[in-house]
Amino acid sequence: MLPNLKLLRQKRGVSQQKLADALGVSQQSINHYENHKIEPDIATLIQIADYFDTSIDYVVGHTDITRRIEPTSAYHLNADEGDIIDKYRALTPKERACVAQVIDTLLDK
Repeated sequence: MLPNLKLLRQKRGVSQQKLADALGVSQQSINHYENHKIEPDIATLIQIADYFDTSIDYVVGHTDITRRIEPTSAYHLNADEGDIIDKYRALTPKERACVAQVIDTLLDK
């Protein structure tokens, strides 16, 4: 069962056929995944998560966190730092690169 597949696809403006072509499956398979008629194998789940830059857990509805799960280090953050991290995680990769450039510029003073 892939409750978030249709949502991801529609949010990105991707047709069932375009996703099917990218994954090497039929459009009918995508339709079946979305309508809970069949479930993809783990390799296809990985491809779907990679295609949408998210986690398998999000695709299958085990989390509402849409970003890819990344390794993290333990830090003791105050509320302001935590807020900045939450906002950063909501950015696209391009926006994150811009933030990194600003930080680098500020630190080079």
